[in-house]
Amino acid sequence: MDASSGVSSIEGIMEEPHVLAVDDSLIDRKLVERLLRNSFCKVTTAENGLRALEYLGLGGGDGQSIVNDNASKVNLIITDYCMPGMTGYELLKKIKESSNMKDVPVVIVSSENVPTRINK
Repeated sequence: MDASSGVSSIEGIMEEPHVLAVDDSLIDRKLVERLLRNSFCKVTTAENGLRALEYLGLGGGDGQSIVNDNASKVNLIITDYCMPGMTGYELLKKIKESSNMKDVPVVIVSSENVPTRINK
């Protein structure tokens, strides 16, 4: 891994980091996607936590991954906290329960200013 860019390199071939961006707001998803693509990342988007879990092969709800090529290719997950159906925090817990996905960093973002949620 090139320390200056954070991008993996195998025999001179650059590999883009793959980010899964999860947000119920289309505008926010597009904004994150554009910012990350401008930073040379591959970006996949999902409109909610359930879609993200399906993409990662964790849709079964038991935390165990179905053999899914997508999961092994995701290097980072960015998710909104406040989404209908499943919060970003609930998504984080499901991902961390998975033996295959527990080491993938998850960033939870929110425009809300609720100190108890921030501390959680």
